[in-house]
Amino acid sequence: MRFLSHLLVLLVVLIHGWFMILEMILWNHPVGQRIFEMTPEFSASSAVLAANQGLYNGFLAAGLLWGLFAGRRDVKVFFLACIVIAGVYGGVTAKTTILYVQALPALVALLLVAFAPATTRRSTL
Repeated sequence: MRFLSHLLVLLVVLIHGWFMILEMILWNHPVGQRIFEMTPEFSASSAVLAANQGLYNGFLAAGLLWGLFAGRRDVKVFFLACIVIAGVYGGVTAKTTILYVQALPALVALLLVAFAPATTRRSTL
């Protein structure tokens, strides 16, 4: 079960890495405009806000990687819980699909991390 929990945490890392790329790099690109269903005018006027969101998504991914490589369950639980909360908030206030794309994978990973056998290795960080 621990391997599966690591795998799902990595999936969440990839999802949030992709969000970071979309929001920081591809926001004003036709790919980003199509994915987020935006006009070029809207994407141009909201690019700074999107880049800020992208940076936060990058921090979430980095925090999960830190938890994975340091063997820190508490760190993984913290960042996954943040993602679940943000995903539920976004799903309720912005777009329902956020519940399935962001909150659900993080929730499944959180449950697996919480119930996976504890690792005996501990980082000195």
